[in-house]
Amino acid sequence: MHRTNLIAATDSESWGGLGLELQHVTKPGLRPGVANGNRIVLSQGPDAVFFAKIDDDRGGVEYSRTNHYRSPIAPLRATEVRTVTEQGQPSWYARWAHRFADALESSAIGPLHEGRWVLSRRLAWEGIPRTEDGPAAQWRSLLLDDHPDGYIDWFTGSWGVMPLRQMPPPDHGRVKAYRKQARQGILPPALLWWFSGLNCYVILDGHARLVAAIAENQEPAVLALSRAPSEDQTKGGTDKALSTFHLTMSILDGPHPVTDRQGSARAASHLLATQLHNLKVDYAPTRAWPMPAAHQPGLSTPLT
Repeated sequence: MHRTNLIAATDSESWGGLGLELQHVTKPGLRPGVANGNRIVLSQGPDAVFFAKIDDDRGGVEYSRTNHYRSPIAPLRATEVRTVTEQGQPSWYARWAHRFADALESSAIGPLHEGRWVLSRRLAWEGIPRTEDGPAAQWRSLLLDDHPDGYIDWFTGSWGVMPLRQMPPPDHGRVKAYRKQARQGILPPALLWWFSGLNCYVILDGHARLVAAIAENQEPAVLALSRAPSEDQTKGGTDKALSTFHLTMSILDGPHPVTDRQGSARAASHLLATQLHNLKVDYAPTRAWPMPAAHQPGLSTPLT
């Protein structure tokens, strides 16, 4: 696996994500399967961990969980957690991103397959106004934790957070230990995976950590894993952003009067940096494998 530390758009010295590139063609241990255009089965090894059926009008999706999901991340030891300081800082996220990448690369039950991936703090709902009840309440509302069955209404909301197993109660023994870490400021981030076929995140690791943070009325720290755009897509977007930037700068440098040239140039430069960064951390559709009864084996389908 080739790794690249990505620089944040707003700070040339700050960590903005971890790019991953896998060359080896492999069928992942945790993989979505599709059939008949509207049925999804998430399998892990020989076990089915999740079933979903998309409405015919594409207005939502019914789902059902089993109790077979296993995290691809080995349990985090308290001694290891205490060695990673500066909770919430970019360097703290970077260290956990490399720790999770190590675990995912060596796991036989994770979602990684060949291609480009990114681990970052960027979430799909960034920019949406916060609720007045605080971040913990907002996260509580995002959790799709009705177990085992539920429904996602795509007309009224998306970008929820899907547990792949039943969430533990706040007084569970493991959650109590994590709540203590949350109060100490050392609770590790939860690991999410962007699943485009459901238009939501699923929790790969950290079910109990999410419960602990919310129970302590804290905003959970998270890292999101997603497929990244292809090299050709990134190049096309980069060429377009650069062309727009050069056109803007040529207008600013031209003979016609422009109010606040320096401010406009800084704004154009900031916009370019943001666009180039977003191209590296943007989400690509989740890859899925057709169910053998419905499609020829060996092909793959994006969940859109």
